Amino acid sequence: MSQVPAARRTLAVLRLLAASAGPLPASTIARELGLPRSSAYHLLAAMAEDGFVSYLPEERRWGLGVAAFEIGSAYLRHGPLERLARPLLRRLVDRTGEIAQLGVLHGAETLYLLKEQPRRHATLITDVGVRMPAQLTASGRSMLAQLPPAQVRALFPGPFVERTGQGPRTLRDLRRILAEDARRGWSAEDGLVTEGFASIAACSFDHTGHPTAAITVTFRRETRPEETWPALAAQIRSTAADLTTRLGGHAPGSPDRGASPMP
Repeated sequence: MSQVPAARRTLAVLRLLAASAGPLPASTIARELGLPRSSAYHLLAAMAEDGFVSYLPEERRWGLGVAAFEIGSAYLRHGPLERLARPLLRRLVDRTGEIAQLGVLHGAETLYLLKEQPRRHATLITDVGVRMPAQLTASGRSMLAQLPPAQVRALFPGPFVERTGQGPRTLRDLRRILAEDARRGWSAEDGLVTEGFASIAACSFDHTGHPTAAITVTFRRETRPEETWPALAAQIRSTAADLTTRLGGHAPGSPDRGASPMP
């Protein structure tokens, strides 16, 4: 246990560099983590020996090293997001009797990673691996609603794509929709992707409070009156919150539970 404080400091350096827009001076790292400068230099030197950080002499700054990249690549190979979300989606399907999906933002599109559905249920166009315009999907909107306005503007510079003749036509329309979605904590689309079907989605967050994925339930529009949607949304939000917890994340504005306090 005597090595735990050093391990926590090492992890704190990695998380700080990962969250930074670029390499940082050692003095900044020491200040942000509350470390003496001498301790910060010794720690960075030890991490550099194992390849977890790299020193950029021309800039006098420290950045992530190849070993950190290798671990990040291994994380992606293990498919942790899908593995963590699958049992949650299955339980959601059992509770609602509807199709449940996991989606992520891929530029201005929603990319679907997982789909769970009851037996003998209608198959949707939004299958695993399918990409759809994010502004038309409930999952895409739930994530877009949590992004800064400037980032949303950068994602939608040109004409808006539509599928069924409905949906936002301008950035102003989209911003209005996203503001309402952010206020209530969930998003919905009604016939924008597939006529006769509607979807409700809620967002999950990573350790920085950034929207990392969305959980969606899709159903035949005729089977669920709109006044029942908030109750369904509450179940979806609960599932999305469970995924946030599994990811070690937190919603924007809430305490960062994934962070370990410096000893």
